[in-house]
Amino acid sequence: MKKFFQEIKADIKFKSAGPGQKLTESVGERAPKEKPNQPALRQPRQGPTDEAQMAAAAALARLEQKQPRARGPTSQESIRNQVRKELRAEATVSASTEAPGTNTVPEAKEEGSAHLAVPSVCFTCPLTGATLRKDQRDAHIKEAILSHFSTDPVAASIMKIHTFNRDRDRVKLGVDTIAKYLDNICLHPEEEKYRKIKLQNRVFQERINCLEGTHEFFEAIGFQKALLPVPDQEGPEEFYVLSEAALAQPQSLQRHREQLLVAEPVRATLARQRRVFRPSPMASQFDLPGDFFNLTAEEIKREQKLRSEAVERLSVLRTKAMREREEQREMRKYTYTLLRVRLPDGCLLQGTFYARERVAALYAFVREALQSDWLPFDLLASGGQRLSEDESLAFNECGLRVGTRHVC
Repeated sequence: MKKFFQEIKADIKFKSAGPGQKLTESVGERAPKEKPNQPALRQPRQGPTDEAQMAAAAALARLEQKQPRARGPTSQESIRNQVRKELRAEATVSASTEAPGTNTVPEAKEEGSAHLAVPSVCFTCPLTGATLRKDQRDAHIKEAILSHFSTDPVAASIMKIHTFNRDRDRVKLGVDTIAKYLDNICLHPEEEKYRKIKLQNRVFQERINCLEGTHEFFEAIGFQKALLPVPDQEGPEEFYVLSEAALAQPQSLQRHREQLLVAEPVRATLARQRRVFRPSPMASQFDLPGDFFNLTAEEIKREQKLRSEAVERLSVLRTKAMREREEQREMRKYTYTLLRVRLPDGCLLQGTFYARERVAALYAFVREALQSDWLPFDLLASGGQRLSEDESLAFNECGLRVGTRHVC
């Protein structure tokens, strides 16, 4: 048994000794093993030409129109991680392929990588030019109007009357009454009774005293408060009396009257927040802030009422007029819309609009962004519908009201 195991060990040792050789061959005369052929050095990859990049961008734009892409990561952290990975990969490729003397085209920085297409719905103050969020606009405009009293009290008081009072019917009635007071003074400058306005007068109390800014307007154009005796009454009462200096300038009173009649409320204008996205897969991925969707308590109650009515309508037959009213109600559901216009080079031009703005506003927005704004162009909706600049159609009537729509 011992001999059997010795033979097995010897056989294993013999096989592990390697290839055999002749007894007459020295160790140094062994032929060296042939080394495998070395792979050829890789030539540095040339960067794509401008024509190739433009062709790829156009093909990508056509593909995005035909096939909707799957939405990418939406959380802020996941998007940042994805962008970091892409930047590292691009840096690695450029470091390994770039060689001295070669012309390389740097990759464009991705502008559509932000998780929000716009930070919020913003507005521009017409008095200061400041850009404001939705929750800041009213307070900022009021502060700007009040600060305007130090420079032009007449204009500031007129703005306060038209802006601070929301009931437009009451404002019109009060403004017309003030204009009538000034008309009587200009037509009858010699009549003393027209230069005095009794503050406790029923018409004054119901139409003028209830409005903010009216007292500031009277004082700014030259009226002064005074206690005057009243016939058949024991004590004096308070009056507005026009000063002699203001009475000597009837043209100024007439000008202030016209300013008061033609004035409009000071409202912040919607900021377009124009952005341009280069052709890339990330440009078609976007999220909208809550300003586009958040509803107030009144809007939620109205929406619940509309849904209850919709359930009731399912059980009854509806006429054509009823269906048209429902369509109009549906079109008024959205306040803002975010539009993107795809330019011939594949870039995307983005702007914020009211859902009830006219198509002409979109044409003006695109024309302002063009270097040669005199060149004619046409806009097509995503379904191929041509948007005419001359027609008075609103975006919600064209179907451009929900979220973001691409326009070619």
